[in-house]
Amino acid sequence: MKLADLSPTVLGQIRALRYDYILEKHEGPGRWSAVLQYYEPEFLLLDGFDVLLPISQDQHPNITVVRSALSRDASLLILFLKDTTYVTRSGDEMFEAGRIAICERMAGAEFYIATVYHEWFIVENEGLSSKELPP
Repeated sequence: MKLADLSPTVLGQIRALRYDYILEKHEGPGRWSAVLQYYEPEFLLLDGFDVLLPISQDQHPNITVVRSALSRDASLLILFLKDTTYVTRSGDEMFEAGRIAICERMAGAEFYIATVYHEWFIVENEGLSSKELPP
């Protein structure tokens, strides 16, 4: 999926959206209109879903999914990500590369758009990582 393939109506709906962010000591509500104007975003295929994050395309090769969760009705996608774009030492990835994105599916669309995009310390809790349900 590409932004260029979206109708002007859908692009207008995206421009009207806001999102919450905390990145590198900056925080606040952001506007998707500013993201579209200044960051040159594009859809990413993450765990089989088309997702629009408030980042530039040049970061895409540096992003991997650590884990994800989809709501039962498929309206909400939570992504725990690793973005190594600005990490200078691999030993610092746990502290500098983690991101969490809470993404919502746009009404009438098959893609997800971030409404929350925050830094996240990459932590793994062994007892919580099983995807199998107990008997």
